[in-house]
Amino acid sequence: MKHTAGPGAAPAAELKVLRELARGNGLQLAAVGLLALVSTGATLALPLVVGKLLGAIQSGEGLTVWAAVMVAAGFGSAAAGALASFLLGRMGQRLICRLRVRTMRHSLGLRLADARREGSGNLVARLTSDAARIKNLIDIGPVQLPMAGITVLGTLVVMGLLDWVLLLITVGAFLAAVGIITLVVKGLRRKYAAVGEEVGTLAQSFVAALDSLTVIKAYRAEDTVSANLAERARKVAKLETDAARMESLMVPVINLGQQIALVAVVVGGGARMLDGHLLLADFVAFLLYLLQLTAPLIMAASGVSGIQLGLVARKRFEDVFALPAEEGTYSPDVATAAPRSASVQKRAVASAEVPAVRFEDVVFGYEAERPVLRGARFTVPGRGLTAVVGLSGSGKTTVLSLIERFMEPDSGRIEVHGRDLSDWSPADLRSRIAYVDQASTLLQESVRANLVLGRRRPADDTTLYSVLDRVGLAEDIRALPDGLDTVLDGATGLSGGQRQRLALARAVLADADLVLLDEPTSHLDSVNEQRLRLAVDRLAAERAVVVVAHRISTIQHADHVIVMDRGAVTDEGGHAALVDRCPAYAELVAGQSLGADFRAPVAA
Repeated sequence: MKHTAGPGAAPAAELKVLRELARGNGLQLAAVGLLALVSTGATLALPLVVGKLLGAIQSGEGLTVWAAVMVAAGFGSAAAGALASFLLGRMGQRLICRLRVRTMRHSLGLRLADARREGSGNLVARLTSDAARIKNLIDIGPVQLPMAGITVLGTLVVMGLLDWVLLLITVGAFLAAVGIITLVVKGLRRKYAAVGEEVGTLAQSFVAALDSLTVIKAYRAEDTVSANLAERARKVAKLETDAARMESLMVPVINLGQQIALVAVVVGGGARMLDGHLLLADFVAFLLYLLQLTAPLIMAASGVSGIQLGLVARKRFEDVFALPAEEGTYSPDVATAAPRSASVQKRAVASAEVPAVRFEDVVFGYEAERPVLRGARFTVPGRGLTAVVGLSGSGKTTVLSLIERFMEPDSGRIEVHGRDLSDWSPADLRSRIAYVDQASTLLQESVRANLVLGRRRPADDTTLYSVLDRVGLAEDIRALPDGLDTVLDGATGLSGGQRQRLALARAVLADADLVLLDEPTSHLDSVNEQRLRLAVDRLAAERAVVVVAHRISTIQHADHVIVMDRGAVTDEGGHAALVDRCPAYAELVAGQSLGADFRAPVAA
């Protein structure tokens, strides 16, 4: 049965933005709130101060005091607002950094199938566009939107105290605008959710195209691939245009409400002044509040729009965090977490008497109706070189992936060093295995970092060059601009054969009891192939080495050979014995190309 991650394999999926923002920042967050209140209070007081100043002008009183208060209120509001925005922005950037670190760490800890299903482009989009939207949510949610609400509420209260009749006229003029905006906000969230998904899909498609750039250029397919990407980009643009069309209604609708209210207030206010129910100073203050009312309403409307975007982005982060991480691969805070004990603790060397790997009736399929392995049974000795051979598509690479627990079997039993595979945590299991994949994958790091990847003990330059010399790569690395410290990126790369030998050198350096090699000689010439075989023989003398091979020269001197055909193991044993008793193996050997779909002629 396929295994699922147990409880605690992944962190809580729910992302509480405000709680994360407040973590370790309680005093700063309180200071931001206080500064925002001071700024809002000063903003609310300013029209009243202007009214008092106008009254002083009418009565011939001194202007100095009220002018000074007006200037102080204006500067105080601006200074307090700017400081609050800075403090909140700094806290927000720290939160986004933690969120990005958590996302990257969790993504690297995902089960391989889940990570591939999610797609690298979609995961990268979490760090870019989604993180930016979370930052907008932080900028708007904790301070701007509440303060806009307080400003609107405070403005309406003061306007009511100045003249409740004019307040009713104002509220009536804005009610229709508020109703339209409510409908727009509901539609925007659906649009933004669709935009987020399509942007992730576009990013995934573009990353896949860049990874395939060599093939694209070789087949002159730049225009075709560009056209497919352009079609996806146009789909994103259409969704964003639809959202922008809806969002563009907000400010004009609010301004229209203000203009209607302004006309009604001027007419109504003039009548009430003529009747003696309203003083000129109060009327001027009321008009200033009416003009001031638009800004927080627009901020609130646009803030709600930004919050919708942020909530959609938060859901996308939660979707990633909800994916289970492999057991033993997740640290709550990778920035401060100590190295896992598996990488530093001493452990017993695997016994040569215990089989390194045992498969018993293993069934596995990427799709349930099309199994890749059909009841596979074989044993890998605890020491020596074991070759896995068979035609392409027979399940050889799948066997290595199951040993590594990149996938789980549908049924059957797999043992590694005498323990059931399900009894190993992925981290502990992989600390006992060195793996070289078909692509000889290297990190975009220095040669040194690639060599010591996963190694428990440090290695000096002498040790590193000694291992490189064993695979015929020492002089090539010395010739690089910075030797072992040369970063392998687009500007400084290695040939296919050099990458293969460097990946093998990494496996040689690993303190592992079991070495898995997937077609290690596919890019090597005869001289370097001989060097590789010597290096593999040295490894096999003290540990178990499993090699998936297509070249007869690679496997004819193997201690043990496993023959696979259409997902089943047809035979296993020594090379000479298999040639005599296994027709399928003899046919492969006769073809001299273990990867070709070779068939011996059938007698008529």
